Amino acid sequence: MNTGTGAHVRANGIRQHYLHFAGAGRNVLIIPGIVSPAALWRHVGQQLCEEYDCRILDVRGRGLSESGPHLDYGVTACAYDIVAFVQTTGMEQPIVVGHSMGGRIALRAATLSPGLFGALVLIDPPTSGPGRRSYPVPKSRTLALLRAAHRGEALEWMQQSGAAPWPGKLQQLRAEWLATCDERAVHVAYDDFHNEDLFADLAQTKEPLSMLCAGKGGVVSDADVTEMHQLRSDISVARLPGVGHQMQAENFEAFKQALGDILAQHHQTIERNSN
Repeated sequence: MNTGTGAHVRANGIRQHYLHFAGAGRNVLIIPGIVSPAALWRHVGQQLCEEYDCRILDVRGRGLSESGPHLDYGVTACAYDIVAFVQTTGMEQPIVVGHSMGGRIALRAATLSPGLFGALVLIDPPTSGPGRRSYPVPKSRTLALLRAAHRGEALEWMQQSGAAPWPGKLQQLRAEWLATCDERAVHVAYDDFHNEDLFADLAQTKEPLSMLCAGKGGVVSDADVTEMHQLRSDISVARLPGVGHQMQAENFEAFKQALGDILAQHHQTIERNSN
């Protein structure tokens, strides 16, 4: 099995770390969520590289990418990182897959550099924003998990908190890597969840766009989907019944099948449009 190769690149003026699961197919770039270093998506990369050339990025302030008080952790700064990463690594028309916060970063990046990406796949992106309902995962809960990780107690916290269970090995990996996340990055991300408008970015994008939503957790409501379709009637939306926000861990088999179908459709569309 392809276990991936870790590497660093300097792009947008910072050190960006990523995992590369080399394959013969189209480029796929995964942008994880708010406290999810690339290592927590390794199992996804191992699966995707059977058909795609897959990279998984550590968003600034997470994993082995650059972090610190000198950095801007806002969504726009992170989006410029994505643009620079794709250009620096020479990825051609990648399908960009963004989970949660990563979906909002991917959308903003698409508005900053139209035509750079072949397609976008948004996985349960927060739809909160000015005048909208709050993101349903409280910041206090995310901070409690992160602070437990910084104390070396993440595994115990997850076992005692009643959080949705992850498979054993993934839960241990999560406990190990959470401590690499900068707490300030969490505060900034939550501020952006409520001060930045995903729908405004959505209206500006032209790339083929799909969305994969959790069946529970309420991050993306049916009303949100209706509003999105009013802005982009071509959006393809799928839900995974009974699966929560961290679907790539909670039910990988269902997630793998759904994401595989979406990527195959986008690949066919990109190939058709390029001929």
